[in-house]
Amino acid sequence: MTTSQSAAGNPTTVVSTPFGDVRGLDRNATHVFKGIRFATAQRFEAPVLITDWRTELDATIYGAQCHQTPGMLERTFGSGSLPMTEDCLFLNVFMPSAHADVLRPVLVWIHGGAFVNGSGATPWYDGSELASRADVVVVTVNYRLGAFGYLGDLNLGTRDQIAALQWVHDAIASFGGDPGNVTIFGESAGGSAVVALLATPPATGLFHRAFAMSPSITQLRNAHRASEAESQFLAAARVSDREQALSLTPDQMLDAQQLLLRDVGAGFSGFSPTSGTSLIPMPIRRAAAANPVPLVLGTTRDEMQMFTAFSPSLAQIDDATLEAMARARFGDELVATALEAYRSARPTANNSQLAAAIQTDETFRVPARLLAEDRAAAGMPTWMYWFTWASTAFGGVLGSCHAIDVPFAFHNLNKKGVAAFTGESPERTQVADAYSEAIVGLATTGRAGWSQFDSTRRSTLQVDVVTAVIDDPEPEIRLLWE
Repeated sequence: MTTSQSAAGNPTTVVSTPFGDVRGLDRNATHVFKGIRFATAQRFEAPVLITDWRTELDATIYGAQCHQTPGMLERTFGSGSLPMTEDCLFLNVFMPSAHADVLRPVLVWIHGGAFVNGSGATPWYDGSELASRADVVVVTVNYRLGAFGYLGDLNLGTRDQIAALQWVHDAIASFGGDPGNVTIFGESAGGSAVVALLATPPATGLFHRAFAMSPSITQLRNAHRASEAESQFLAAARVSDREQALSLTPDQMLDAQQLLLRDVGAGFSGFSPTSGTSLIPMPIRRAAAANPVPLVLGTTRDEMQMFTAFSPSLAQIDDATLEAMARARFGDELVATALEAYRSARPTANNSQLAAAIQTDETFRVPARLLAEDRAAAGMPTWMYWFTWASTAFGGVLGSCHAIDVPFAFHNLNKKGVAAFTGESPERTQVADAYSEAIVGLATTGRAGWSQFDSTRRSTLQVDVVTAVIDDPEPEIRLLWE
């Protein structure tokens, strides 16, 4: 490894890899390598791994992001300024600058965004702080999104993730990382991408631990739904087949994609990893449950308040509307019991927050718990957590909402926009310490630092101002969904 200065006067460092030399930034505590192209791909075709470059690679600026229409969370996270292109298969490496006698654990981040948004270059995903604090190597990756990545049964976004993991396997030792100790982690769609990779045979051996944050497991679909969604997309694009879709401009692709996404129900599974295919033959939850790779998974307490807190139609729900919603999910016989259980568990919640709690359980918490139960029954190493620390921003209306845990996972509390999302409470630091340590603990040892999940005790790490292991959180609510 050598150091020098860039043309702009910034300190740089050069690493020699099996594919050639790479020049990145020297940030004192960390070395950062941005925008490393790990593969190329033509539209609707599998990625082709990059195995060499002719001259020294400049990795001092981020690469382009994949085509998308940035959503609310992406704007909150500070992304959107990078150019978009179909040539978007870039990754970023963050490594401690201090010398180490042994190769370090590797953490590979798979970003969220409902499989239609996001980028590995999002500022909140900067791995410098996590790398320097925990003495690990952090990698963040791009993968093709929406119709570019998940049209029909192609699973191209998942193939891109596998290509990135193959690149890590082949090259990460040059950055001080251990290719035999790779942890994949991600949030929301990134969390369900982690689950999907557990079910994907070609990914076997490319990672060794998995940490799924708020995985949107109900987005994962079968081949029938994929075929249906492809037909909906092609109709919106006014073309008859994939061959004709090859001639669409990126903007035409995005316009058709947005038409499909307008239907919230259909759009949720419009583009996502697909089972019953050559890449993922078995149903994803069943295959993930049988995978012996150690897995930690969990959710935040108030996932859906991210989406309901600022919605005029959802901010004020009367008793009749809440009762109708509960009846639709639990039936006439259980509606009164269900409302009593939720009101008892959340005594300060208003009707809108109670509705969000029910939606949170339906969309995130129950599917995650079912996967944990399946894995426990199969004897696979599994741990659960529950992130309950609540944001103090906006008068506390967000609660412990979807994605609130992302800056805590990376210990990026000082990144631009984070305080506006989380508030500025000094207790944030101890929450970030506990949460990031849980992730790094799995990566380092292959075991979480608390009891494995089972269907009797149901040990769960509750992450809050005081982080502690609790058994069977909110059992009355759990029983409603069984």
